[in-house]
Amino acid sequence: MRVVIQRVTHASVTIDGKIKSKIGNGLLVLVGIEDRDTEEDIEWLSGKIVNIRIFDDENGVMNKSVKDVEGEILVVSQFTLQAMTKKGNRPSYIRASKADFAIPMYEKFCSQVEKELGKSIGTGEFGADMKVELLNNGPVTIWIDSQNRE
Repeated sequence: MRVVIQRVTHASVTIDGKIKSKIGNGLLVLVGIEDRDTEEDIEWLSGKIVNIRIFDDENGVMNKSVKDVEGEILVVSQFTLQAMTKKGNRPSYIRASKADFAIPMYEKFCSQVEKELGKSIGTGEFGADMKVELLNNGPVTIWIDSQNRE
């Protein structure tokens, strides 16, 4: 699984002109799933996301997590995170999982993030044409790949 985490002042997902989910202060998490991803990846990533210290403390130092600041999380599926760009100029998405595998993994991931956070999260809709709006705070943007745990 690959995720891009963005610290946001607010974020929303709109589908067919209607807001599906919106959050205030917190994290927008874009997630790309591939067939080799496991429930262990889900548990590791969700724990990392909820506990990563990228929010400022009282001294202006990034020392608090989204959980510490009682922030919100919006999770949006994004198969393009699995793009391979080695050859040519047209990305290949062959690594991205098909819906039959990706949808249950996305749903498990969202459930695990909620469990780790201790409250409901916002979500997109897998496979939908989504309009994602955000105000990146910082900007702070972090990329994590569960297959390459650096």
